[in-house]
Amino acid sequence: MKTKHLFLKKKIIATIVASVLGVASQGAFASGETITTVVKISGIPWFDRMETGVDLYAEKHPEINISQVGPSAADSAQQLQIIQNLIARGTDALAIVPMDPSILEGVLKRAMDRGVIVVTHEADNQVNTMANIEAFDNAEYGTALNERLAQCMGGEGKWSTFVGSLGSRTHMQWVGAGEENAAKYSGMELVDANNESFDDANGTYETAKEILRKHPDIKGFQTSAGNDVLGVGRAIEEAGLKGKVCLVGTGLPNPSAAYLDSGAITAIGFWDPQKAGMAMNEVARIFLDGGELTDGMSLGVEGYENVSVRPGPGGGKLVVGNGMVIVDKDTYKARLF
Repeated sequence: MKTKHLFLKKKIIATIVASVLGVASQGAFASGETITTVVKISGIPWFDRMETGVDLYAEKHPEINISQVGPSAADSAQQLQIIQNLIARGTDALAIVPMDPSILEGVLKRAMDRGVIVVTHEADNQVNTMANIEAFDNAEYGTALNERLAQCMGGEGKWSTFVGSLGSRTHMQWVGAGEENAAKYSGMELVDANNESFDDANGTYETAKEILRKHPDIKGFQTSAGNDVLGVGRAIEEAGLKGKVCLVGTGLPNPSAAYLDSGAITAIGFWDPQKAGMAMNEVARIFLDGGELTDGMSLGVEGYENVSVRPGPGGGKLVVGNGMVIVDKDTYKARLF
């Protein structure tokens, strides 16, 4: 494939760039091919869990230099700078969870033009990628979350939504599908939609308190970023509204446990970030080896054993697994991590 043929040229360019930057050619990356996973933000439970998958995959493939990095804040500009630096240092493959896919289009095109393998996750609108991996159909996931919320609300009352950012492709798909589902319940009224959280539980908590003050009769929240349920759950609990205000959103079982037990969180939906990290790296490795993706293939990772592979918006592929999970206080303990 064209990308594979560009590796030698890319290595020569990377050595020159490293020399200009004052970095030894083997100092940036050790000898051997490299796969670098770039997440939205480092140091939060969701992407800490993803890193365990990247580390597990690295143990299985010691012949490849595999690692994960990310910005210290949920900031598209910081993520862009990290990717630019990695390209300059000569990584062979990038597995990226974009904060905002549109902001990365230019740099990812330049990366692929230089022979870098590019794989993305949570960005099915990414044009400049060789493959975007999704754990499930995003419209189905958003609908499932909202249906659980509607059941809790009895199909009526005010509800609001949170997204990590307005540029987060999957988050906007989930709340969009939620709105469509809620439309079949004439009594449900969406208010103050699409609050940006930037995956900050404290910021989400403050915004949720404001919404509760503004709408004292609100009955539900649908959230998207992994920390949103923690911030909204805290606000609901402190306001004494457990069991009166419903909360359904994306989250992880361990961090959400206390609020699930108390009733401040009604239910959480998720896919295992560990498995997503492994799936992204497996796809990157397949491309590094000159392989191809085929419909129905197994990536050898739970939730990605029989993936759907179809054309993406650019020249790459859209890979969809079956990793959706929704749990509540009665079922979450079986899925703790």
